[in-house]
Amino acid sequence: MLTKAAENGTYDTSVDEETAVLVAVPNKRQAEAQTTEYLDELAFLAETAGATVVQRFVQRLDKPDTRTFVGEGKLAEIKAYVEHSGASMVIFDDDLSPSQLRNLEAELKVKIVDRSLLIIDIFARRAKSATAQTQVELAQYQYLLPRLTGLWSHLDKQRGGGVSQRGPGETEIETDRRVVNDRIAFLKERLKDLDRQSQTQRKSRGGMVRVALVGYTNVGKSTLMNLLSRADVFAENKLFATVDSTVRKVVLDTVPFLLSDTVGFIRKLPTRLIESFKSTLDEIREADLLIHVVDISHQSFEEHMAVVEDTLKDIGAGEKPVLVVFNKIDQYDTGEAAYHDGFEGMNADENAPAPRPTLEQLRATYMAKLHNKVEFISALDRTNLDELRARLVKLVAAIHNERYPSVHPVRDDEGWQE
Repeated sequence: MLTKAAENGTYDTSVDEETAVLVAVPNKRQAEAQTTEYLDELAFLAETAGATVVQRFVQRLDKPDTRTFVGEGKLAEIKAYVEHSGASMVIFDDDLSPSQLRNLEAELKVKIVDRSLLIIDIFARRAKSATAQTQVELAQYQYLLPRLTGLWSHLDKQRGGGVSQRGPGETEIETDRRVVNDRIAFLKERLKDLDRQSQTQRKSRGGMVRVALVGYTNVGKSTLMNLLSRADVFAENKLFATVDSTVRKVVLDTVPFLLSDTVGFIRKLPTRLIESFKSTLDEIREADLLIHVVDISHQSFEEHMAVVEDTLKDIGAGEKPVLVVFNKIDQYDTGEAAYHDGFEGMNADENAPAPRPTLEQLRATYMAKLHNKVEFISALDRTNLDELRARLVKLVAAIHNERYPSVHPVRDDEGWQE
């Protein structure tokens, strides 16, 4: 309802700020530092979606409660805080079952958002192309389908323009399972048509090496894309700044190739999003070379690398040639103690985090581990970009001469080879 301002007679059309309470239920074996890091990431997701985090709750359980995900006592604690603070939503760092969602909404009387819905909402905000928008809408409907029963009872509590407000069909309360299934079928067919168009476009790029930037979300892929290709790709210090794939032709030292920027990965990336974004991920599947960009300044960069590697295996791209690029060396700090999972010899006592290794130690370790296929750069201040370009020229030239020997011949002397 519009409220008339007394001062000038205008109407206030602003949207009330969304405030969120975060809830995590780690198992009892998870390290405290790791739990904090995961909640920090969830808070970043919430802020990217437009919510302000006002409180965090953690309950360690062997397994979540089947009815309300958290225990009875913790639920009462969360409810008391929500009522006292007026928080507009509670965000869980895991997926909730339809019954857990309904039970929590009935008990807390506010909007309940699980991790999948939060990520899907961010994708909905970021998607620009017809393909990405169709992919997101399909993921939304697939998320909503098992939750139709009682789903619409909470709409009177929702405020326009906030987190998870972009779900389809909210203006038609009478939406039923048959209509949703019909819409899902229609969207799948539309994606097939769009995928055929994308395949035709990819085939027209024949005779050129394809390179794809991959990595955890918010590691600087889009910034690096802009530097290498002189493209104007949207880059922002938020999660999932890039949802649509961008492909640009790049020529380095007379060596041409196609460079694509793809959606970032994240831990617990909803399976339905991976399935829906098949055509976008085809840019990765069909690439000749992957550039795995890593934010080395992040305390858990090794875990992020593992998430990306596992996701690449899941989509059938785990065996492709990879150049690892450690970005943000300008922000790397060895002074603070940090959680490191599995770094050889650096953190023997997991209950007492050790100081971080130096960049020189990391360089020596990863140069040996990855057989020299690694570069350390700062895309922000352009440190070591010339070295990265030279490495790319060598790798692309070698692939070009092997796969497209009759198309735009490339120098094949010793200086161009690894």
